[in-house]
Amino acid sequence: MISHSKIEKIIFDFISNSPDNSLKMETGEPAWEEALVGYSSGDDAIFEGYKKNIGEFHFTPAEIFNLTFPDKKAKPEDLTVISWVLPQREATKKDNRAEDFYPAERWVMARFPGEEFNELLRKHVVEELGGKGIDAVVPTLSPHWKFETESKFGFSSNWSERHAAFASGLGTFGACDGLITPKGKAHRVGSIVARLKLDPTPRPYTDHQAYCLFYAKNKCLACAKRCPVDAITKDGHDKTKCLGHVWDTCSKYIKENYDFDGYGCGLCQTKVPCESGIPKGINVEKSR
Repeated sequence: MISHSKIEKIIFDFISNSPDNSLKMETGEPAWEEALVGYSSGDDAIFEGYKKNIGEFHFTPAEIFNLTFPDKKAKPEDLTVISWVLPQREATKKDNRAEDFYPAERWVMARFPGEEFNELLRKHVVEELGGKGIDAVVPTLSPHWKFETESKFGFSSNWSERHAAFASGLGTFGACDGLITPKGKAHRVGSIVARLKLDPTPRPYTDHQAYCLFYAKNKCLACAKRCPVDAITKDGHDKTKCLGHVWDTCSKYIKENYDFDGYGCGLCQTKVPCESGIPKGINVEKSR
């Protein structure tokens, strides 16, 4: 029988041993060194809540699983979402802290070769489970995954890694929409949906913004001060402004200065109180 510890061994061993865990830089350093792992049940009401609060287009675990395995459909209670967070390494965060308009090279490489490794990790977990006779799907690598614009939050997708992590007890959202975890807000996130019954990770919060100093204490907004295009305010995160900077302005800079076709920013995830953990002043016990 597969257990939490066996799932985590699959993840941790791949991070430790795969040669693809690399920033693809001359330094030869890995992209990631550690991970946080959490679990949520396919029948958790939170997933139906996403359909109401994000958009009807947002998949529940059962919807994406049954689209993938139409001849072997599962009930929601037969499924588990396995989610993980890959915190940025200290060298990557340090470099990006020093920037005030464009992303550091390490940050860009964590976004591209680093995320390519995250894709391999998703596939690896699915393959390992498949070898044990357990069907699983990577929602973000599914042909059914796509971006949507018909959402009250603007540009959204029909499976959100951050929302899967929130459901799996790994963190809550900040003013910039980033997920604040026990290892901070500077990270990449991954998830799969498996026909597997595992105890879910308890969510040590009830408020979806419990770990953000601005929402919890009405102070901070350091992420807004870090944003070079004023895309973050007390009223929320302007995705159009943000993506214009990330996809247009920064992509040109990255090509000219790093000789790499990519994009990124991440300034709001570094040099802020929630960069590397839940910020001081947040009482986790009272977040319930």
